[in-house]
Amino acid sequence: MNVTVVGTGYVGLVTGACFSEMGNNVYCVDIDGEKVEKLKQGILPIYEPGLDRVVKTNAEEGRLRFTTSLAEAMADSDIYFIAVGTPPGEDGSADLRYVLAVAREIGQHLSEYAVVVDKSTVPVGTADKVAAAIREELERRGVEVPFDVVSNPEFLKEGAAVEDFMRPDRIIIGSESEKATEVMRTLYADFCRSHDRVMVMGVRDAEMSKYTANAMLATKISFMNEVSNICDKLGVDVENVRRGIGSDSRIGYSFIYPGCGYGGSCFPKDVSALIRIAEDNHLFPLVLQSVHQRNEFQKQILFEKIATRYGTDLSGMTFGVWGLSFKPGTDDMREAPSVVLLHQLIACGAKVQAYDPIAEESARRELPQAWFESGSLTLAKHQYDALEEADAMILVTEWKPFRHPDFAAIKRLLKTAVIFDGRNQYDPSRLADEGFEYYAIGRGLRLGRK
Repeated sequence: MNVTVVGTGYVGLVTGACFSEMGNNVYCVDIDGEKVEKLKQGILPIYEPGLDRVVKTNAEEGRLRFTTSLAEAMADSDIYFIAVGTPPGEDGSADLRYVLAVAREIGQHLSEYAVVVDKSTVPVGTADKVAAAIREELERRGVEVPFDVVSNPEFLKEGAAVEDFMRPDRIIIGSESEKATEVMRTLYADFCRSHDRVMVMGVRDAEMSKYTANAMLATKISFMNEVSNICDKLGVDVENVRRGIGSDSRIGYSFIYPGCGYGGSCFPKDVSALIRIAEDNHLFPLVLQSVHQRNEFQKQILFEKIATRYGTDLSGMTFGVWGLSFKPGTDDMREAPSVVLLHQLIACGAKVQAYDPIAEESARRELPQAWFESGSLTLAKHQYDALEEADAMILVTEWKPFRHPDFAAIKRLLKTAVIFDGRNQYDPSRLADEGFEYYAIGRGLRLGRK
């Protein structure tokens, strides 16, 4: 099939590349000319395991092409995916200006029946707005061209997006048109060889499903973080509690790992957007507001532990930080807990030596340049270099190389054997035996602390 994907960010590039991997002819469109030229050279704007191979292979074989011209792409396509950003506004609502700009441009060039697909995460009712924008442009041109707008939300995990797309749990198609539904079923047929994963529902149902899924997962995380703080006060090890409740099939083990908060481009934005949607409809989203507030508080938990140990004047102190991305497997630092922590440490006079396996370039691009120029922040080339002569180590992101480190080397490198663990990766008893002062999330005052 012939497909156009507008937007070459995280969702758009993965979508286009994976459709081309299944033999479809795909145009990826972006208004950023520099990004498009780099993609033509095989240089990706994001890090996602396995994506570089898929892009390179299909581009070389001519199934995946990149352009800045939507009109050029539309001349060879009859399915148009809108996968542009929907950044949060100041009030938390999703900003649809880019989505509707694409819709208008589609209307300016549409010449035969096509299916327009909302792939971006958008509020309920967006498909109606997209359809209206397209019709307005067609009327301005004085032509009548049939089209359908469907919702096809993405459910991709950063760090496993290619695998998620190629082997999806479910494929939700929100459609009011049998013709459009059949087009979408045909497009996704190769992703459903073992069994049918397609779920067809109303457009508004599909739009709501995406927000609800992310809000539910965020709720599980914030709930467990709330429990972890109670455990800290009571001398209870939350990891034992986690295992105890996770064994209940009604709860399960997924997304109940306590830590220093969630980040990324999805959970914070989508929870805020759903709060705004509820408020706009005169509802009081008490649970969602609590999920958001708990996460904002949780991002400060590591600094609170550090301040309890050392005070708030950290002048002359150096901290070695492991992990900057909001989760392992990605270079994405949007809404990352590490950013909150760095601001707090540096504001209190500390210097930071940080290491991340992938996110160094993102850090240099997104963090204040004044930190680098003043020497307040140094990015290490190796995880152990970040600990040299540091007063304490802080683990923020649970990358695999951090899970079983050389504790003897850590102890030699640090000025004092102190570890703050924001992801509960280590065994408190073992660290206590090796002479470490160990602070974790919700593991109780009695475990491995002095």
